[in-house]
Amino acid sequence: MNAFDLQRDAFGLWALVLSDGTRHSPVTAIRAYPITDPDGGVSLLDAQGHELLWIDQLSQLASTAHSQVMQALTEREFLPVIEKLEGVSSFATPSTWTVLTNRGSTQFLLKGEEDIRRLTGTVLLINDADGVQYMIRDLAAMDKHSRKLLDRFL
Repeated sequence: MNAFDLQRDAFGLWALVLSDGTRHSPVTAIRAYPITDPDGGVSLLDAQGHELLWIDQLSQLASTAHSQVMQALTEREFLPVIEKLEGVSSFATPSTWTVLTNRGSTQFLLKGEEDIRRLTGTVLLINDADGVQYMIRDLAAMDKHSRKLLDRFL
């Protein structure tokens, strides 16, 4: 059993109800390490940014609490994961990339090669011209065509 319940308040904001009945609203869910450990630590914060509750592992939560926390995280986070590179307009920058992400197909402008950062051996973070960040979780797991296109920029 969880020591908390995460629910919507009358205004549609997330509210945290602790096991002792204490209620906090609004609350925000934030991952501690969204890229390197997305299933790891999550903090529930009040409106002033003070931590109200720490969750060590999302997998330790009961299914209802897990889905509530995941929904709160999804509403706040926007980090599309690139699953496939469909094409690039040019191998020189700036270039327009056409990609398939976990949120659908899109195009973005890559201003320069410095906007591609390698976080680990296989994880890349790409910033587009509008400031949106895209992630490639596993470069080695991408299809041959995508890796070939990426090799031109790395």
